[in-house]
Amino acid sequence: MKPEDYTRRQQELAGWAVSIETYKLGDVYHCTIANVDPGARFARADGATREEAEERAIEKATRYLAQTRKFEENAHGFRLQTSDFL
Repeated sequence: MKPEDYTRRQQELAGWAVSIETYKLGDVYHCTIANVDPGARFARADGATREEAEERAIEKATRYLAQTRKFEENAHGFRLQTSDFL
């Protein structure tokens, strides 16, 4: 079987840059979401339509990212947790 209807795009999700890839194998659409840097895939989902697969994967990814601590580097090179700024 050969992948069909392949798309790849980047967008921001819960404050993170992610890459969303969707393709069709047979009658099923598959969607994977990866962190742009370093490129690790962390959410996958399938669906009967592109929209369904992407919606499920984005829902999972948003849940995972909301639980992830994000560190920012300040002018002095210190890495601070984003919540430290609030």
